[in-house]
Amino acid sequence: MMPLKGHRVATLGGMADRPLARYLASLGAELGGRVEGASFVIDDIGLEGLGSVAIPDTAVHVSVTTFGSGGPRSDWKGGEFVASAMGGALRVTGEPDRPPVKEAGDACIFHADMVAASGAMAAHYARGTHGRGQHVDVSVQQVAFSRNFNGILCWQFDRRKLSRVGGALAYGKATVRAIWRLADGWCFHSLMTGRLGAPANQALSDWMDEADMPNPLRGTDWLQYNRSTLPAETRAIWEAAIAAFFASRTKAEIATEGLRRGINACVANEPVDVLADPHLHARGFFDTASGLPERFATMREGSAVTAPAVHTGERPGPLSGVRVLDFAWALVGSITTKTLGDLGAEIVKIESRTRPDLARLDVQVAASRPGNWDDKPWFAHLNSSKRSLSLNMKKPEARELIDPLIDWADVVVENFSPGTMKKLGLDYDVLAARNPGIVMVSGSVFGQTGPLAQEWGVDGTGGALSGRTFLTGYADGDPVIPGAVPYGDVIVPFVMAGAVAAALQSRRETGRGCHIDASMYEICVQQMRDTLAAARRGERPRRMGNADPGIFFQDVFPAAGEDRWVAISLSGRDDRARLEAITGPDIAAWTAAREDHAIAAELQAAGIACGVVQDSEDMIDRDPQLAGRGALVTLDHPILGPFGHIATPIRFSHDAFQPFRAPRMGEHVQEIARDLCGLSDSRIATLAAAGVFE
Repeated sequence: MMPLKGHRVATLGGMADRPLARYLASLGAELGGRVEGASFVIDDIGLEGLGSVAIPDTAVHVSVTTFGSGGPRSDWKGGEFVASAMGGALRVTGEPDRPPVKEAGDACIFHADMVAASGAMAAHYARGTHGRGQHVDVSVQQVAFSRNFNGILCWQFDRRKLSRVGGALAYGKATVRAIWRLADGWCFHSLMTGRLGAPANQALSDWMDEADMPNPLRGTDWLQYNRSTLPAETRAIWEAAIAAFFASRTKAEIATEGLRRGINACVANEPVDVLADPHLHARGFFDTASGLPERFATMREGSAVTAPAVHTGERPGPLSGVRVLDFAWALVGSITTKTLGDLGAEIVKIESRTRPDLARLDVQVAASRPGNWDDKPWFAHLNSSKRSLSLNMKKPEARELIDPLIDWADVVVENFSPGTMKKLGLDYDVLAARNPGIVMVSGSVFGQTGPLAQEWGVDGTGGALSGRTFLTGYADGDPVIPGAVPYGDVIVPFVMAGAVAAALQSRRETGRGCHIDASMYEICVQQMRDTLAAARRGERPRRMGNADPGIFFQDVFPAAGEDRWVAISLSGRDDRARLEAITGPDIAAWTAAREDHAIAAELQAAGIACGVVQDSEDMIDRDPQLAGRGALVTLDHPILGPFGHIATPIRFSHDAFQPFRAPRMGEHVQEIARDLCGLSDSRIATLAAAGVFE
C-alpha cells in the first residue's frame, strides 16, 4: 500500500538524505524536482532561510531545524550535538563520574524527523478536508525536550534533578540497572514492575537457581514488586547477584537459552550483528536494492468499499473529526493516541482496573501514592486529549460497548503483544468485517510477524538489538543507556500517527482501510542506518564518545559550577580558529572559569555552534526558546492541580490545536455508554453492578 503515490516531495537544504525524506518515500512519494507543483516541500533551513523561494499555497511545507522557526534563538547555530545538549538528552547520558556523552548516531534529529512526518501527514489529511496547504514547523531541541518525561515531572513536583546513571534507567524515585557485562560482551536487562514484568523476573530467578548461583531474588512475589518502591539497599544486593550471574553467561546463551526462558534480556548488538539478524531477514527488512532498510512500517490494504463519511469535529486541529478507539497502554500506544488526540481527533481510551496502564502504577514523585489510579503525573503527561472508558474485557457484556465503538471508529490503536487482539476477537480481519473502512495500527517491539513476534520486550530491547546501546559511550568504557530516557517508545508513536493520517487520507480517495504494523526494533534500526552502511563496507563501528565521523570536531567542556558543561561543535578549521581566538589554545580552561549560559551566548554571537548541556531546571525555568514554543502547556489536573504538560512538539500555521487534560480512570463511562454506544441509563446501571466497568 502506497498512500502517497502520485505525490511529489521537493527537498531544500540537506533534506534529501534525511529520515523524513525516506519516510515519505516509503509511503510512495516521489523525491526531487522543483518546488513549483510539489505536494510537499521539506527543508532544514527554516522560514528565515528560505529567501526568495516561493512555497505553493497548496503544498504542505515542513521545516525541521535545530531551534525552530521564529523565537530568540532561531538563528543559533548547531546540529545534533547542540540540540541534544539544549534538549536535555546529553545531560543524562553517560557515567556519573565522567563528562556527558552523546547517543549513537543522530538520535535527536531522527526523532524530530519522525515527529515532522506525523505533522506532515496530519497536514496532508487536513488539506483533504479544507484544500489548503500550510507550514509545519518542528524544533529538534523541543522534540528532544519532549522525551524527558521523568526528568520534567521530577523537577516540577519534587524539585529533583535526574543525573547520569551509566548503564541504568532512572524512574524518578528508583534507579534500575539495565546494562550488564557478559563473558564476551554486554546485554540489556531490567526488572519490570508488577504483572508486566512478573513472568520474566521469575524466569531469571529460576535460571539463577538452576545455575547454582547466589540468588537473593528467590521467593519474591513478582506481582507485588514495584521498581519505584523497592528499598535501595535491597536493590543493591539483588543487582550484585544479577551482575555475577550475567558475567558467567555468553552472548550466545542470552540469545538462545535466555530467549527460550523469556528472561527479558537481549544482547547489545554490533551493527554487523544487526545485518545478520534472522528476524529482520524473515520480515524482508533488508530486501532492498541497497541492502539497507527503507521501510518504517508495513501497511496491509483492506478491501475497497464506499469511502466512509468524513466527520466534522468540534475540536481544533488538523485531525479534527477523526474518531479513534484506543486499546493502547504504556508509552508507545499512549503517545500515539496522545498525538492523534492533541491534533484534534476524538479518542476513547479503553482501560481497566484489572490491568491498568503502567503509567498509572509507577510512584515517581511525592504527590503520588500506590494504589491511586489518578495521581500520577507521568500518566497525565502521556494521556492528554482522551476520554476514559474503564472496561473489564473478560466480561462478555463488554461487547455491548465494544461493538458499537468499532462501528463508530475510524481508527483502532493497540500495542499489545501480537496475537492478543485476536484472542479478544478484535484482530484486523474481524474489525474490517464489521467496519470495512477501518484503519488499525499495531505497535510492538518486533512486529506482527517473524520468529520473534511473540517475544516480549521494552524500550531498551530495541536500543540494544539495533546497535544504539553498543555504540553509545566512551571507547574505553562500557556501553551506557542511550539518552537514559525512552527512545524507541517515543519514536514509534510518531511513525504510527503519521501512517494513520496518511492512511485516512488515502481512504478518502480509495475507500480502503488498512492494518499498519510498526516494529520498534525496525524503527530503531532505521535510526542506525549509517552505521549499517559502514558495516556493509566492511568497517566495524565502535563507541566514539562525543566524536562524530561527519563532524570536524565536537565535545563537551566544563563550565563554572558543579556538573555544568557546554557542548561545542566545529564544522572546520575556520571555526576552530574563530573559537581559539576567543578562548586561547586551552578551551577547557577558558570555559571552566565562566558561566555556561554566558559561554553559549558569547560563542553563538561569534558564529560558533555551542549550547548549554541543560538540565530540567534550565529547560523549564530558563529557556526562552522552549517557553516561546509552548513546550509545556498548563492543564488543570483534578488531583495534581495545574501544571505544565508536555506539548506535542509540532506547530501548524493553519490548524492550531488545543489539548485537554488526561482523564481519571473510567471518568467518561456514562457519556460514552449513553452517547456513543446507545445504552439506556438502566442498562448502564446493570452493567456497572455486574462489574463490566472495572
